Amino acid sequence: MNKRLLALTAATMVSVIYGVTFTIAKDVMPAFVKPFGFIALRVGGSVILFWLIAFFATKQKIALKDFPRIIAAAFFGVAFNMLTFFEGLSQTSPIMASVLMVTTPMIVLLLSAVIMKEKIVGKKVGGIVLGLIGTILLILYGKSIGGGENELWGNFLVFVNAVSYGLYLIVVKKLMEKYSPFAFVKWIYLFGFIMVLPFGWQQLSEVQWEVMPTSIMIKVGFVVIFSTFLTYLLNLLSMKELKPTTVAVFIYLQPLFATIFAVSLGKDALNPVKIFSAILIFTGVYLVTAPPKKPVLTKAGLGDI
Repeated sequence: MNKRLLALTAATMVSVIYGVTFTIAKDVMPAFVKPFGFIALRVGGSVILFWLIAFFATKQKIALKDFPRIIAAAFFGVAFNMLTFFEGLSQTSPIMASVLMVTTPMIVLLLSAVIMKEKIVGKKVGGIVLGLIGTILLILYGKSIGGGENELWGNFLVFVNAVSYGLYLIVVKKLMEKYSPFAFVKWIYLFGFIMVLPFGWQQLSEVQWEVMPTSIMIKVGFVVIFSTFLTYLLNLLSMKELKPTTVAVFIYLQPLFATIFAVSLGKDALNPVKIFSAILIFTGVYLVTAPPKKPVLTKAGLGDI
């Protein structure tokens, strides 16, 4: 298997793992482990794994001046991001959550325009409008057999999670350019664990491990090891051989895998609002992420391809 094919396989595996995680995590929450307690488990387990692998992977040191950025990345990329996502997922359905997560590229574009003063021009404006309309429809009117009693609030929290992750991508960009990922990700997760522990400790102490079915324990382990630790390693593998824009496209496969997995197990169902909203969101994301047309020099002068 050549390196590019291996990288494409790794990126696809990440989408599959994330896709099934929506349903697997919901099987655990809130019946066996409440959302914040589950986050404490997920982040705590990942801290141990990341520090172990970093010990062998790199000896690079982090400059003291970069720790405020690492702490900000820990807040937006681990603490606030995961707390809102798991609390939201406990109230909504796997398909709803996965489709709402696809709004991340549009959110990053908007945040980049506000924070980094990047210009939004042409079809990207239309893409943002379509995507936001689809998101609002999905949050307000999407109903699911897998949703909780307060599905509207759950949908909103998943969207807030996407905004938080968008901020994380902007904050962490300079760290990626300066350091090996293994040099700083261990710190991000350590600070993130310190942030989530006050929220998750009480719920974690309430878990009745002695009566928890083996199947649920396996699902908890899956989220910690596969959905967090392994997906990060696979992303590193894919980013070594593929362009960032190519890797980003694979986020759009997550709702597909999430839908197939959830519907096949009877955990969720499709309806016209979900389908129409998804079409608007995916159209918006396509317009936002599509590369601009390159000008070419023709006999008549300069034109567009």
